Amino acid sequence: MSEIPLIASYSAVKLHPRGRIFPHDVLDAVPRAAPGVIDLVGMAPLQRDGRPVDLAGMWERAAPLLATRDNDAHSLYALGIAAALSAELPEADPVVTLPAILLHDIGWSRVPPDEVLSAIAPGGGRPDLVRLHETEGARLAREILRGVGHDVDATDRIVEIIDGHDSRRYTLSIEDAIVKDADKTWRVTPHGLDVVMEWFGLGRAEALRLCASRVVDQLFTDPARALARGLIAMGSVTLWPQSAALADG
Repeated sequence: MSEIPLIASYSAVKLHPRGRIFPHDVLDAVPRAAPGVIDLVGMAPLQRDGRPVDLAGMWERAAPLLATRDNDAHSLYALGIAAALSAELPEADPVVTLPAILLHDIGWSRVPPDEVLSAIAPGGGRPDLVRLHETEGARLAREILRGVGHDVDATDRIVEIIDGHDSRRYTLSIEDAIVKDADKTWRVTPHGLDVVMEWFGLGRAEALRLCASRVVDQLFTDPARALARGLIAMGSVTLWPQSAALADG
């Protein structure tokens, strides 16, 4: 079976300046840490029974299984969203939530690559393939979690969340709600819109309307709804002719 390319070409995020307008160095005023700024290794002091949670080790094992349909970048961005939602919903257990969102889509690696997009295409869909990626993802996740020595009880809850994160229309727990919400909210991020445009050959305006119509009303938590509406508003402003005029100027 031939494999079709599913890697989106999206605009790069600026990581370094082209120069400096202000004549003086301000690096000494930049804090070493700031609220909401996270990294994969130091993402909260996650521990269970005195043992650190090895998110980086989970990623190393999951990354080869996430190479299709931009699931690798999607999973990292969704992890960041889930971390932000968890900060607003402290009743959720991040030892369950964060590994679950990081591993939620590894089951797509067991779906033929040229059938992946047919599973989620607007106006169509393949529920059988969606279900396959959930069941296979749950199985693979248990293997990864065992491999990094993750807490057994947390592992059982993570596997249960992954096995149904798309097809199940209700939530099992606040952790499940965060996973579902982070997964969907990604669609209206700049990266999510870039990817959807390439999947279906849509302009940015059409991709924004499509994703917005499939996100806000399907979210379970208030923080996710607020975040999604903010992202949609920013995406809308990007498309205004006034914004285009600034870019051209």
